[in-house]
Amino acid sequence: MQTRYNGENEIERNVVKQVETSSGNNNQTEHIIRLLEAQLAHSNQQNKDLAKQIEALTEQVRQLTKLLYGSKTEKTRYQSADGQASLFDDDSSFSLPEPTEEQSQQTATYTVVRKIRTKKRNDSLREDIETEEIHHHPENIICDCCQHQMVEIGSTIAREEATFIPAKMMRVQHIEHAYECRSCKGDTLQLAQIKRGKAPKAAIQRSLASPSVLAKLIYDKFIQYLPLYRQVKEWDRYGLETNDKNLSNWVIRAATDWLLPVYEHMKEEMMAKSILHVDETYAQIINRSDGKTGQTNAYNWVYRTVPSQGPTIVLFDSALSRSRAVLERFTEGYKGTIICDGYSAYGKLKDVTFANCWAHVRRYWLKADSKNGRIGVQYCDKLYELEREFKTLSPSKRRKKRQKHSKPIVQEFLRWVETSPFFGKNALAKAAEYTLNRVEGLTAFLDDGRIEIDNNPAENAIRANVIGRKNWLFSVSEAGAQANAICLSLAETAKANGIDFYEYIKKLFLDLPNLDIHQNTAVLNQYLPWSQKIKETCSVTA
Repeated sequence: MQTRYNGENEIERNVVKQVETSSGNNNQTEHIIRLLEAQLAHSNQQNKDLAKQIEALTEQVRQLTKLLYGSKTEKTRYQSADGQASLFDDDSSFSLPEPTEEQSQQTATYTVVRKIRTKKRNDSLREDIETEEIHHHPENIICDCCQHQMVEIGSTIAREEATFIPAKMMRVQHIEHAYECRSCKGDTLQLAQIKRGKAPKAAIQRSLASPSVLAKLIYDKFIQYLPLYRQVKEWDRYGLETNDKNLSNWVIRAATDWLLPVYEHMKEEMMAKSILHVDETYAQIINRSDGKTGQTNAYNWVYRTVPSQGPTIVLFDSALSRSRAVLERFTEGYKGTIICDGYSAYGKLKDVTFANCWAHVRRYWLKADSKNGRIGVQYCDKLYELEREFKTLSPSKRRKKRQKHSKPIVQEFLRWVETSPFFGKNALAKAAEYTLNRVEGLTAFLDDGRIEIDNNPAENAIRANVIGRKNWLFSVSEAGAQANAICLSLAETAKANGIDFYEYIKKLFLDLPNLDIHQNTAVLNQYLPWSQKIKETCSVTA
């Protein structure tokens, strides 16, 4: 700004100098006029620049105010063609005429009766819950009039209630018994035969942690999001005296020894797919191997398969950075399409194409919060309406429907963005720039019915990690962070396939230590969350 003022002062000095030295010459007069015109043009340009700067700053203040005080929802509020929303859309009573006193009384009476009739319970017990009946008989069943014995004529369920029986801790001792043959023992020609009972192998050797304790520990952390240091008091109440460091070691050992082989087997299945969702979020690891401080962001990446390609698989991967090298390492050998957001790391991978997320595009236009911003949101909403209609179709039929109905909307939207004068650094210009820079990725879903329109499944999957991060805050070591990723992977995959996560990992800790899973990896097929064996024993409805 200072340079512009200096230039303007220079022009003024030139004008004054010319006026002082002017002797009435017409050429000099014309020269002065040109200098004044130049000064006027310079001032006009300066005003335009200042106006743009004021507009950008005003937009920035409005955006920050909205983030601070406004609604965080991404749902569309604009229903009318001109983009005007009614404050009373959700209340139909504002469109009705004012009732008379008699009508008001009738309406009020009818409303009360209707509420009583349609009232529903907001709590219930499942049908498979064990039932205990407590019968209440009169203390005296002798008739007060004739002193004869009274006869029961019926019963009524006065009330039904849920009773909670707290869990309890038991000390289980595995005792191996040895037997010998007394007949052979008396024979001096041969040794007496001895047989010993064999206790099943423990999930963690020389530890009090049984499969049920490990399952409860991991379930509470990764499903209930209860940090280990807060679990210590609960375990102490049950009778198990321990500390959070010991619990952390149990989680790492159990995840590394028995859950990691299942995780790797699931990864092999995932890498054979042709479509993947990918997303990432920050995390914190205190003791890092790269020498950086614990305040430096680490990252958790999530990978998820699409419903059209078999059982849902959700895998987390802990990493120290957000670089493309992390993605390359995890997806080594993968060939197919990755659905992702606009982050620059997603790109230029061998044998991999990228499809971008329309939810992110819609989010940018929603942030613009202007007439043109609402137009951009409406284009996106039209695509989502069609996707809801196509949801149950097969990939081939969905592709045909998209080509017929969705493609014209996308083309019209992109033409509108290209031909509209969106300039500057405001939210509208950023939305246009984000859209036009990703045209190829945004149109990929039109040519392949297996590709989802957005990356919301990955964002929903990574939510478990975000909620957990708010509770357990950080991982002390990289081993702990990777154990968290393994446990979260099995938890989210189990939930996605209708499996009770507690029963599932308890079965893994019971069975896997007694199977030769390292020499015979094929046996792990029976322990994947979608296998028939697991469905029969660990299903939520089992």
